[in-house]
Amino acid sequence: MIRKLRKTTWRKWGVLLLAMAVLGGCGGGAGGNGSGEPQTSAENPGAVKVKVFKSHMGIGTIPGPGDPHVKYVAEKTGVEYELMTTPPGSEPAEYLNVMIASGELPDILRPIGGVEQTLIQQGGALPLDDLLPKYAPHVWNSIPEEAWNIVRSASEDGKIYYVPKVFLVPERAPLIRKDWIDKVGMKMPETVEDYVELLKAFRDKDPNGNGKQDELPTSGREFGRWMDHLFAIYGVAMWEGYPEWDIYDGKIQYAGVTENMREAIKFIRMLYEEKLLDNETFLNKGEVWQAKINNNLVGSWYHLPANVRDRYNAILTQAPDAYIEAMPIPKAEGFDGFVTQKSMGEPEWMIPALAEQNAPNALKLLDFFYDPANEEFVRYGIEGQHYVVKDGEKVILPPADDRPLALGMKNFTTAEDMDKRIDETFPKEQRQMVKDMFVVSTADARRIAGDGLPAAVYDGFPDIQSHKLFQEYLTKIVIGELPIEAFDEYVAKWKASGGDQVTERVQAWYDKVKK
Repeated sequence: MIRKLRKTTWRKWGVLLLAMAVLGGCGGGAGGNGSGEPQTSAENPGAVKVKVFKSHMGIGTIPGPGDPHVKYVAEKTGVEYELMTTPPGSEPAEYLNVMIASGELPDILRPIGGVEQTLIQQGGALPLDDLLPKYAPHVWNSIPEEAWNIVRSASEDGKIYYVPKVFLVPERAPLIRKDWIDKVGMKMPETVEDYVELLKAFRDKDPNGNGKQDELPTSGREFGRWMDHLFAIYGVAMWEGYPEWDIYDGKIQYAGVTENMREAIKFIRMLYEEKLLDNETFLNKGEVWQAKINNNLVGSWYHLPANVRDRYNAILTQAPDAYIEAMPIPKAEGFDGFVTQKSMGEPEWMIPALAEQNAPNALKLLDFFYDPANEEFVRYGIEGQHYVVKDGEKVILPPADDRPLALGMKNFTTAEDMDKRIDETFPKEQRQMVKDMFVVSTADARRIAGDGLPAAVYDGFPDIQSHKLFQEYLTKIVIGELPIEAFDEYVAKWKASGGDQVTERVQAWYDKVKK
């Protein structure tokens, strides 16, 4: 029912419901008292409540007003944060759309799935141009003007409706088991042919040593997600399995319909046929895919080096000599491979218009996390709850189901920040391993032309925004239900279903931001 609402009914009556919400005539609204006015805290005297919505919170419990982390932030800012997240089993973008339709909005939220454009276009987002310098000066001054300009380009009136994520180092990288490479007597691949031979050795030579020949040379997830390393070889701009926009043949194009993509799919189809790609890739839910890596079954995959700790520790329980490295992009003749980097412009935080009266408090809360004076607390949290001290060093505790989560709101990362994060979150013996991963991925990374592209370019073409047509043809071609020649049919359908119109919008946006 929710899915149907978002795709068909929403545009017919969503404007009316949202307008009612903005005017305070629908549901409880931000603050939960029906008026949007700030509420004071009973647990933390003198503090004002701010509801914060953030999806993908990970393992842990939602902290209450008496939580030490909540209380510390309240003491420093006069703001008691109330953390909200997606209910179990809910899809975040759909859940946010339902919140918008009902008017039950938080005071500040992290948008996802293009929700920011729904709010901007329907008058439900609060302009922040004047509020940010006044109430969040550390946010305002730390984010580069280039990023603010990209945000301005996302709205017709050129106003700032959200705080962007800024990530100045490559987040993702092809990862590979160096200990497996050593066990099969080979070296890091330099060409795509080398890579194929290495995957065959992973398949045939039992590098995990359990005698079962159950190794998966490389693997991905359902819909072809999280196997960007295989597309990267052919110069395809991909982000977690979604084609992005970059320069091809001298103009900005959707990577999903390029000749680069055709060659990448042809290559991936061959890997699948040879059982070099996990044949359950298109069935793998996220947790299944992670479990395969954790259980010492996968030799090559694509993920975030900064988040490798828990995965690596799980592998070590079965393979004490395990070692993970970043794999330089193997060279394919005629193609310039690269790791896709998106550094700025992605929506990170926005405030609903309904929460205007509480916006100063929401921005004060956000500013706390960007203030350098609070950096150590933001990184570590509360002793005994989020970290312990060992040998004079603070060591961050791993996530646990019974441990309260700590709100984090800053998403601004430089190379220096990443070095600090590695030193503070990884054991000493793992730090250089992870830093080396970033050296390799940084050398191969390239910011794509579509970095910061607003979701508004897809308005009226939700199927193109969702990449469903691409995912359907990718899956069927790779598993052999369709021949590679079906790629031409897919491209024609993509163009006919709005691809040409979206491309025109993307070109107009690109011309504006690149002046």
